[in-house]
Amino acid sequence: MSRKKSLLIGINYTGSQNELRGCHQDVENVAEFLSYRGYSDDPRAQVILRDDARGQYYPNGHNILAAIDWLVCEPGTCNFFHYSGHGGQVRDPTGNHPSGILDTICPVDFQENGQINSDILHEHLVSRLPPNSTLFVILDCCHSGSALELPFVYRSDDEGNVNLMDNLKEGMHLFGEANDLFRGGFSFQKLGEAEDLYAGATNFFRSFKHMGESQPPGLGEDSNYAEYEREHKMVSMFSGCRDDQTSADANIGGMSEGAMSWAFLETMKRIPNPTYLQALTDTRYCLKQSNYTQVPQLSIGLQMDLERPLVL
Repeated sequence: MSRKKSLLIGINYTGSQNELRGCHQDVENVAEFLSYRGYSDDPRAQVILRDDARGQYYPNGHNILAAIDWLVCEPGTCNFFHYSGHGGQVRDPTGNHPSGILDTICPVDFQENGQINSDILHEHLVSRLPPNSTLFVILDCCHSGSALELPFVYRSDDEGNVNLMDNLKEGMHLFGEANDLFRGGFSFQKLGEAEDLYAGATNFFRSFKHMGESQPPGLGEDSNYAEYEREHKMVSMFSGCRDDQTSADANIGGMSEGAMSWAFLETMKRIPNPTYLQALTDTRYCLKQSNYTQVPQLSIGLQMDLERPLVL
């Protein structure tokens, strides 16, 4: 039996203007869930970072990356990573991404030392994962759809249908919307809206390129993604929302917790051994029934049948 390891991060940003309420509770809920799924709470098998802890368990950027490196350092392991906190977007410092924007997670010290962008997350979580290990990820934060830069992205519609996104059609539509914004004149507000639309469109084109099709002219090459596609890692990620959406704090039975984390755990209670397809559609249904508009996504590092059992 594979050794199971888990890393759980919950950041409430207590006392700051960015304060959240439900992230510590998310960590407690997920830890309880993992105990029923055969994960040990021994410190050699589970690390929990919260901003009410100190020392190496305080979720600053340095400690988060060190804990991630610990999580995926061993071959032949089954690994679980959960993050509940703020997510954001920053400008791409490399110039390798046509959108010019990268999704991020926000350590507790992000205002002083910066955010952790999707290129860094992919390098530490995916590229360093041994080929015979697996990784399951839940990101309960805003703008999380592309935070691991995985090549195959699935989304459920309101009727419960799931498809690999029609990247070319949707991407061209978003680029058109972005261009239309400027027809009435330039403004900084329009610039911000256009950046979001361009970023969304580029994410669709990334996946389209990964399916073996040529990239639409004028978008440039994204060398990172060509390399990521060849990695073929068994990594699956449920993200709280699309790149252009925020992820909500929920109040469930008088207790604050992340809406995505809550919906996923509720799904796993109802269906203890779901397929990937069931987990995605039921999580979306759970959020919708509770009047949350965010759209969870499933991203995977390799192409596979979504009717296969979920690997945790």
